Amino acid sequence: MQSLNYRPPHVASVRRVPYWIGIWAGNWADVWAGIWASIFQKTLIPPHSLRSLVFVGAYSFACCLAAFSASAAKPEFSPVIQNVPLSFPRDFGAHPDFRNEWWYATGWLETPDKKPLGFQITFFRVATEHDRANPSRFAPRQLIIAHAALSDPATAKLLLDQKNAREGFGLAFTSESDTDVKLGDWTMVREENGRYLTTIRGRNFTLDFSLTPTQPPMLQDQRGFSRKGPKPEQASYYYSEPQLQVKGTVTRNGKEATVSGIAWLDHEWSTEYLDPRAAGWDWVGANLDDGSALMAFQIRGKDGTRVWAYAGIRDASGRFTRFEPDQVTFEPQRTWRSPHTDATYPVAMRIQTGSTVWMLTPLMDDQELDSRQSTGAVYWEGAVTISRDGKPAGHGYLELTGYVEALKL
Repeated sequence: MQSLNYRPPHVASVRRVPYWIGIWAGNWADVWAGIWASIFQKTLIPPHSLRSLVFVGAYSFACCLAAFSASAAKPEFSPVIQNVPLSFPRDFGAHPDFRNEWWYATGWLETPDKKPLGFQITFFRVATEHDRANPSRFAPRQLIIAHAALSDPATAKLLLDQKNAREGFGLAFTSESDTDVKLGDWTMVREENGRYLTTIRGRNFTLDFSLTPTQPPMLQDQRGFSRKGPKPEQASYYYSEPQLQVKGTVTRNGKEATVSGIAWLDHEWSTEYLDPRAAGWDWVGANLDDGSALMAFQIRGKDGTRVWAYAGIRDASGRFTRFEPDQVTFEPQRTWRSPHTDATYPVAMRIQTGSTVWMLTPLMDDQELDSRQSTGAVYWEGAVTISRDGKPAGHGYLELTGYVEALKL
């Protein structure tokens, strides 16, 4: 603590230096003074003086770093523009000139004893505001974050894990040429034949899947230009890959089980995603039993009103139908109160697209993910069954955000 009170004479005129500089310098002074003292045990410099010298150097370096950061130019991120066609395989890859991006896979699995499981695997890429001209390999230009979860109604328990790191050094990266995302030993890679391979080695579970396409990508909204609010710039580039055939293994408590099933993959990138009035969104992606695919969402305002809504349905033949905001409604049918965060979520939902009514029923209620250690958000992400006009229609995932506090991207 004495290091925080120490003020080197040659930097006495510095004003409003961030508090982390003193902490950082003090910590490194302790470390390096100890190392140097162990090497030069016969040095004539007393230990406390040695520490002070190291602190001065560390503090001065940190002040220079802070000054550089303050004067560095913030990057200008690319806007999402209408009528820009998506191009594959390039757009399977990363888009580092945009602020936010994610690859998101969810699905229903079946174990050898015919028991259902739900899974979610999401990789995020987040561009920081650090100066792109900074040549340092340590500069955190891009952050890679990942979430994974496994829903098991037999235990009524959600297994989840999360990781994050700055991009670089071969430990965390995204490829711009095709889907190839790595965060430590968590990976998602798209092969030339279109099949995805993903491996997640969590703290208490392991997922090892192949996801094989059976249909071409589904370009959302206006051929991949997806509005998220009343202003044209509140949008993303967005495509989905529904009806993915899943094969692989799930390992829990040291026991590996072979699984198969069906999955949905979203890839989305943007710079200005949410209207400032928005609190969060309700979203569903569903693989229907007849080979169709449904995606619908609404963005809720902080005052309880709806900011935006959209739905798109593609049938098995490839015919696509899009619904405008006034043609889409979300109506909660049942809520669940989280014992973990005290948030209340509408886990059973009625959605209407045009004249069609969809009913969503959760595989289990407790599918809340607390990701405050990585993205800072808490949300509900759960496997659901779906009926269409009162008849069983398929399976999907429902995502509910902004119920603990307003979501920030």
